[in-house]
Amino acid sequence: MQQEIRFATFNVCNLAPPGAKLYDNLAPLGPEEYEAKASWIAHQLDELDADVIGFQEIFSQAALRDVLARTRKYREALHAGFDPDPQANRLTPSVALVSRLPLATPATTYPSFPADVPCDSGSPDSDRFARAPLHAQVLLPGERIVDVFVVHLKSRRPDYRNGDNGADPLQYAMASLRSLVWRGTEAVALRVLLSKMMRETRRPCVVLGDFNDTADAVTTTIVLGNGGTYGGEGAASEERRGRLYDCHRIQRSQDPLRHVGYTNIHEGRYSTIDHVLVSEEFNGDSPRAIGEVLDVSYFNDHLRLAKPEASDHGQVLVRLRLYG
Repeated sequence: MQQEIRFATFNVCNLAPPGAKLYDNLAPLGPEEYEAKASWIAHQLDELDADVIGFQEIFSQAALRDVLARTRKYREALHAGFDPDPQANRLTPSVALVSRLPLATPATTYPSFPADVPCDSGSPDSDRFARAPLHAQVLLPGERIVDVFVVHLKSRRPDYRNGDNGADPLQYAMASLRSLVWRGTEAVALRVLLSKMMRETRRPCVVLGDFNDTADAVTTTIVLGNGGTYGGEGAASEERRGRLYDCHRIQRSQDPLRHVGYTNIHEGRYSTIDHVLVSEEFNGDSPRAIGEVLDVSYFNDHLRLAKPEASDHGQVLVRLRLYG
C-alpha cells in the first residue's frame, strides 16, 4: 500500500486561451505567450509530482486540460473543475482539482454562502463566494476517503466603488477595508461549511488554496477554527475534531536555518499566502491521527526570476505519511 501521499496547491495566474479578454487592465495572451505559459505550468506540475493538486485562477478548464496533456505525469489524471458562469456580471476565475488518486463521487462546488452566514460583506454578490470552493472525496490507499477542498479567497486588491480611486488616501483605506470585510465573510462561510462537514462525516480533511493572507492573519485563523471553545464531556476532543492545522507548523522535518518558505513577493515584501491545511487525522500529535505531515516544500525560484510566463505565486507541496 502506498504510504506517502503528496498534496499541492498551485495558483497558475490567469490561465486562459489565447485572445481571451479577462480584465480591462490586462492584455489577452497571444498564441506564443500562451504556449510559453502552458509549457511552464506543465513543467512545474511534473516537478511537483503531487498526487492531488488544487488550482486557482483557472479561466478555462479546457486550457487546463491542454496543460495536463503536455505533462509526463498527469495525462491520465482525473480533472475536476467548472468554468466561470457565462451569465455572471463579470468574468471571474474558478478553481480546479487534479488527482492521480480515484474520486469516491463527482466533485461539487459551493457558490453560495451557508444560510446562517450573515450577508453583510458589502460585496456586489454578498451571499456568494467570489470564487466558489470545490469539494472532492479522494480515495486514499486502503479505501479511506479524505475530503479535499480547493479554495481561493477574495484578494487584497482594494474594492473601489462609485468612481473612487487610490489618489485619495481615505478612499484607498475604505476600499481596502471593503476587501478585508469581503474576504473575512468568505472565511466565515468556509469555516461553517468545513465545521458542518467534519462533524457529520468524521472523515479526514485537506484544504488547498490561495487564502490571500498569511497563516496567522485573522481570516486564515477563522478558517483554521482556532479559538473556539466547546463545553461538556469530551470538550477538548470535540474541539480538536473541528479544527484544521497549517502543515507548515506541524511538519516533522523543520530546519529553520535552511527553510525558505514564501509564495508571493509584493512591493519587495516576501509572504506566504498559499497554504495546505489538514484536519487532526494528519496531525501526528492527535490520538486519532492516521498519518502525519513529513515536510512542506515551496517551489518559488521563479518569483525572483520574474519570467513573464510564470505565475506570480509559488507552489506549496506537502508530503504526508500514512500510518500502518
